[in-house]
Amino acid sequence: MGRLMLLTALSFEACTFLDAESLTNEFAAYAGSASCRDCHRVDYDLWAQSQHALAERPLEPHTDRLAFDPPRQIKHGDETTTVQITNGVYQIVTLGLESNRQPFRVDRVIGHDPLIQFLTPFPGGRYQVQEASYAPKSDEWFYVYGDDFRFPGEYGHWTGRGMNWNSFCAECHNTRLHKNYDSTADNYHTTRAEMGVGCEACHGPLKAHNEWQQAHPKTTLHDPTVTALSPERLVGLCGSCHSRTTDLTENFQPGDSFYDHYDLEILDNSRKWHPDGQIKDEDYEFVSFISSKMHQDGVTCLDCHNPHSGKITLAGNDLCLRCHNGGYPKAPKIAAAEHGHHKLTDHGSDCVGCHMPVTVYMQRQPRRDHGFTVPDPLLTREFGIPNACNRCHAGQSAAWALKYTDEWYGAKMNRPTRERARWLAAAENGEALAKDKLIGLLADTHQSPYWRAVAATFLATWATDPAAQAALLNQLKHEQPLVRERVVRSLEPALNDSHVAEALQPLLNDPVRNVRVAAAWVNRATVDLHSQAGEDLQRMLELEADQPTGQFEAAMVALSRQQPVEGLLHLQMATAWDRLSPPFLCAQAQVQDQLGQLADALKTLDQAEAGVPDDPHIPYVRAMILARNGRYDEARKAAKQALAIQPDFQPAVELLNSLRDKK
Repeated sequence: MGRLMLLTALSFEACTFLDAESLTNEFAAYAGSASCRDCHRVDYDLWAQSQHALAERPLEPHTDRLAFDPPRQIKHGDETTTVQITNGVYQIVTLGLESNRQPFRVDRVIGHDPLIQFLTPFPGGRYQVQEASYAPKSDEWFYVYGDDFRFPGEYGHWTGRGMNWNSFCAECHNTRLHKNYDSTADNYHTTRAEMGVGCEACHGPLKAHNEWQQAHPKTTLHDPTVTALSPERLVGLCGSCHSRTTDLTENFQPGDSFYDHYDLEILDNSRKWHPDGQIKDEDYEFVSFISSKMHQDGVTCLDCHNPHSGKITLAGNDLCLRCHNGGYPKAPKIAAAEHGHHKLTDHGSDCVGCHMPVTVYMQRQPRRDHGFTVPDPLLTREFGIPNACNRCHAGQSAAWALKYTDEWYGAKMNRPTRERARWLAAAENGEALAKDKLIGLLADTHQSPYWRAVAATFLATWATDPAAQAALLNQLKHEQPLVRERVVRSLEPALNDSHVAEALQPLLNDPVRNVRVAAAWVNRATVDLHSQAGEDLQRMLELEADQPTGQFEAAMVALSRQQPVEGLLHLQMATAWDRLSPPFLCAQAQVQDQLGQLADALKTLDQAEAGVPDDPHIPYVRAMILARNGRYDEARKAAKQALAIQPDFQPAVELLNSLRDKK
């Protein structure tokens, strides 16, 4: 229903899910990983035991019985989950959609080591990821959210859309997958070429290769079906799964440009990364890697990882010293003991211990940061940015660690990366002093495209400032699409300036899709939906239509095109799917007020406050709506409520001042 609402509102053709014939024709080009075994036995055997090969598989009694038999219980908060086998059916007994405790069948598993998650079939072609997970090495069940207890009806509960396999897991745990969401029926027809991450996930469809090889046995001729990937395309191939993205096409294939298919999340005001670039939220590896000096100097994933096993190619410090022991001219020569100031027998001497610190996700999965950052206790003291010294020496203070880094490294610690982190921390806090530093960072040709894109992102705060605006406009022709895309988005607050609006128009015809989508989004009120950029934007919205964020984005497009009724329908869909999201609920209340539905608007805000009582934006929006309707005393009370939650909430202060003389 949600997709049809937007299609009606914006008057463009409906895009349905792929039919069976189209899928059959496409998958006919795929031969399956087993077809590679005879000719590539060594590589195949490495792959067959890898995390990629085992990324998803059917439930296997000989493998999974140990987890379910004998039955056992998992306590989490006030709830108890039971795992069991009943009449040969593997079950997890837990709270379902209606808060009733019942058994749910397990059909498939995702992951292998250090944890396994279980998939339960749901109506409408859905699979949901259970919250009860299993650590095979310790034979231990655990609650994957830790102390973040979630309840039926919530977006993030295992029954909610936030834990839907079709939307969030399937693409990167399988080969050539189509989510195939049917918005008219709100169901899925998800299908794939092969379960798990097979050979063709990285090499592309191989049937033509197999046939050519069979027709030319033992030949020295070049196989025209095989194309080598450039380093950039190789890293982008890994990044297509090892990153946080918005999928623009659901059509990425090996060898394609990453930015033609994905809108990449990077360090911004959402605080998903630390200001020095270290991972914070579940950020995966790609972004931290492209932020690194290693990537800037031409290192790729395959310089350290075997492409088939996924494991590192050398053990311990030998991997790093292969280059940092004179093997690579650009890499500074390192003597491990002298440089690390730890005994070589200590873990403190491990290169990765200091420069690739571990963060644990999903309670059991340690992931190394691929930013190759320098531990800096001074940034810990100033901004709370973690450092590797105190990660190991958890009982010591940042001042203790700072004493040693100053003693060992002295002035070398005062690095440009330290200053950059300071500027970005200031930008996160909205400090005006950051503006000029960000302008310099954006213009600095010695900085990697990633960090220049980050600078552009934060400069959105000052987009109407002449100096910041000029700096952004000057990068609209930057050679890297990530930079251009971020510049476009950051200029949106200045779109009313005719000079800015005119400068953005050519970006609607940019050769790279992520830039076109950004330009179409910024110009969503006026973009021709039948242009290439307009169609690219529509495709992104179609792919996001099964999620509340997608419905919210569709609402923003409809509202910008003066279609409030259609916008409200999308917002109601978003809030039905995520009833605890203040931005969705606040937007819905404002549109309801715009349509003369004041009582409904206030009820929506009541719902928002009941679910999230400590968000100042909710009483602030209530105050704005009440003020627009001449209910000034109630508006003042609501604004004061916002300030009681956050005393420095400036919009509420300004609103109270404007209401001072209103009666």
